[in-house]
Amino acid sequence: MDALKIEHLKKSYGRHTALHDLNLHLESGECFGLIGPNGAGKSTAIRSVLGLILPEAGTIEVFGLDARTHRKEVLTKIGFMPSESFFYGRSRVKDMLHFSAALHRKDCSKMADALCRRLQLDQNARVDTLSLGNRKKLSIVCALQHEPDLLILDEPTSGLDPLIRNEFYSILEEMQKQGKTIFLSSHNLNEVSRCCSRAGFLKEGRLIACDTLDNLKGTRSRKVIVRGEVDLSGLKQIQNLQQEQGVTSFLYDGSPVLLMKALANFPIEDVLIEEPDLEEIFLHDYQSKEDRT
Repeated sequence: MDALKIEHLKKSYGRHTALHDLNLHLESGECFGLIGPNGAGKSTAIRSVLGLILPEAGTIEVFGLDARTHRKEVLTKIGFMPSESFFYGRSRVKDMLHFSAALHRKDCSKMADALCRRLQLDQNARVDTLSLGNRKKLSIVCALQHEPDLLILDEPTSGLDPLIRNEFYSILEEMQKQGKTIFLSSHNLNEVSRCCSRAGFLKEGRLIACDTLDNLKGTRSRKVIVRGEVDLSGLKQIQNLQQEQGVTSFLYDGSPVLLMKALANFPIEDVLIEEPDLEEIFLHDYQSKEDRT
């Protein structure tokens, strides 16, 4: 059974269409990343799943239940972390955790204690004294403490320091091994690469690519970085050529033999050829394809 099934979803705000016929299926137990810049429609899709907004067309199912007609039951299966969270300022962290747990009518104290310990969150601290990073930690614990079957996380690690971010990723890996499904929305492609096995690229409300990370990274293009003064203007199949202070970088999908012959004409100091990361694939393959259509 699919953990989340979105079919033919459409949502408009006046003349602006935020989602165009969105179709998306998440298998139970997978970690899926929805990628896109601000305004791409990521938050609109999430709010539609949660029932916070009503789309004009399409259907949403969560573990086989219609998200609209079975909203209360659906919400018991979801842990939601918004990109920005607001709490009662004079309350203490433990009070907000108790309040959040009470909404699910569940004693979450054991799980909350474990998460706070791992994320280094002081439960006795007052909310209005928390830094951005600590407010983000509180939001994480509120979303995860009731151990939901589907985690919906919107920009979950913005504001977290690197050590806590790695601990958070470890928590997600453990929860996925327990069979939880993770739906992660982000514009940080390195984050998606770290956590997810499958991803979709959303642009202007349209899903322009959706596949496993291995297939998305299976482009023939390679990232090339050359140290030394070179002139490669005559070499074809180069994208995103950048030159600065004696370093030339570009994406290349031509013959490696031709590349080596071209570089041999110059006194290069070093050359690095590697697989491009997910962000470069998104920006220079999929986005450029859309722009040409």
